[in-house]
Amino acid sequence: MLLAIDVGNTNIAVGVFEGERLRATWNVATDLNKTADEYAVLFLNLLPREGLTLSDIDHAIIASVVPPLEPIFEELSQRYFGISPLVVGPGVKTGVRICTDNPREVGADRVANAAAAHHLYGGPLILIDFGTATTVDAVSKEGDYLGGAIAPGIGIAAEALFERASKLPRIELIPPERAIGKNTVASMQSGIIFGYVGLIESLVTRIRRELGSRVRVVATGGLAEVIATETKVIDTVDMHLTLIGLRLIHELNR
Repeated sequence: MLLAIDVGNTNIAVGVFEGERLRATWNVATDLNKTADEYAVLFLNLLPREGLTLSDIDHAIIASVVPPLEPIFEELSQRYFGISPLVVGPGVKTGVRICTDNPREVGADRVANAAAAHHLYGGPLILIDFGTATTVDAVSKEGDYLGGAIAPGIGIAAEALFERASKLPRIELIPPERAIGKNTVASMQSGIIFGYVGLIESLVTRIRRELGSRVRVVATGGLAEVIATETKVIDTVDMHLTLIGLRLIHELNR
């Protein structure tokens, strides 16, 4: 079985594949202070809940946008699973041609998303990832990664309001009943949720115009389902897009 680990700035997505089937998934909080042994404790507790053991894992792949944690998970893989993991980066076959000024700048998660989405849905595509940052990426008909846009994530925006405006509370990120909020919480939910809907719709419109053809829009990430209920521009929500991309990349490098 394949252990796929996507290390993000806020959360770490973990998946176990049995062939092409995603057997189990977990999300754990990203913690720069945790050691390989401490992360291993989480794995040792999570695997048995899905009827899995350490010995079931015979391959591993890691994508990380948090450089200090990359060696931590390499150590975990080697010490506890006895595996040298494939780390997505320069020199690794991804099946995605990166057509940007500096391909090394493109995060491994965005490349994995492009690989998975093109495999599953064809192209051209617009990919939206609602993570720590909200990224909106363009993929050509041939599966080339063309570039995209990066905005602060929804969670970051909400937390900034709470931290920088003394009278504004921390809120639940759900759509309010109407755009005209009748209290502070509803007003903040309107501004953040509907505001990001407007941001997404505007970027999708502009990118579609630049691509010049009919485009499928695929969303992933923590708040993808919340935003997708409020707009018609998102065609598909796939919450496991990055993990699927990691499986495909691993297959290319076997």
